[in-house]
Amino acid sequence: MNRVDAAMPETGEGDNDDFDMVLDPKVQESIGRSLKAHYDDIVNAPVPDKFLVLLAQLEATEQRAAGASTDERN
Repeated sequence: MNRVDAAMPETGEGDNDDFDMVLDPKVQESIGRSLKAHYDDIVNAPVPDKFLVLLAQLEATEQRAAGASTDERN
């Protein structure tokens, strides 16, 4: 029996609709801190050079397309 099974009350077969799992507040706090730390690491990570090159290419293509569409109106 694993930890989750130990925390679950015995119910009838297929009767999972009445079960609400409640985590200990300390566990919730620990999970929250861990998720926030991972999120902060991802947000603060530098953008890879390859993505910067691709974004620059996309921007140049969009500017050319916008310039072509204004030329067509004149």
